[in-house]
Amino acid sequence: MDNQLIRIQDLKKIYVMGTELVHALNGVSLNISENEYVALMGPSGSGKSTLMNLIGLLDSPTSGDYYFKDAHVSQMSDSELANFRNKEIGFVFQTFNLLPRLSALDNVALPLVYSGMNKRQRIERAADVLDTVGLGDRVHHKPNELSGGQRQRVAIARALANHPSIILADEPTGNLDTKTSVEIMDIFEKLHNRGNTVIVVTHEPDIALHAHRIIKLRDGLLESDEKNENIILSSDEAHRYNLHQ
Repeated sequence: MDNQLIRIQDLKKIYVMGTELVHALNGVSLNISENEYVALMGPSGSGKSTLMNLIGLLDSPTSGDYYFKDAHVSQMSDSELANFRNKEIGFVFQTFNLLPRLSALDNVALPLVYSGMNKRQRIERAADVLDTVGLGDRVHHKPNELSGGQRQRVAIARALANHPSIILADEPTGNLDTKTSVEIMDIFEKLHNRGNTVIVVTHEPDIALHAHRIIKLRDGLLESDEKNENIILSSDEAHRYNLHQ
């Protein structure tokens, strides 16, 4: 594919657990292009969390090569990785990871402190991305004044704040009911339609079906990598599709 954003070649990760060596990844190779919408799946112990941590630059491989925008990130120092991560990757976590004493606006604006923006620019950018996820009327609410779905929207807005190259979402609907989960996945589809690259890590097949490509891992190896022929359309897309039938 053109415009490759991520190139991973024979990536391995071995953890030392006491006297035992745990081979979490056993040589994974894959490419992800700009504006792809990918689901990364696998059972517990499959290596999907390890691969997510490596893609997100939260950990380094034992061996193999990882190129992000042609930068050889698997050879970067910790400080280089931190700078690259803050600039290029927006994280969305299952547990939201919001600061309870801060408003939605301040939670979203916080990562921008390290980007060199002045306070007015940070507030404007935070307000803009909150509006993007449908929370323009909740900017001054604190997390405990928001529903679970609204808190995850704040987390998505925070992930978008720095204009990252990819949105990396780890079980983003794990703490949400079915209806709210569908609403959150609708947001990811809209972000993808706007040009964002989205990678969702999930063990739930119905969540993975929102993505356009599904990568499955098992026992530290790539089990399958397929185009999703049964995409669950967002509510807006389903409405447009029905109108054209």
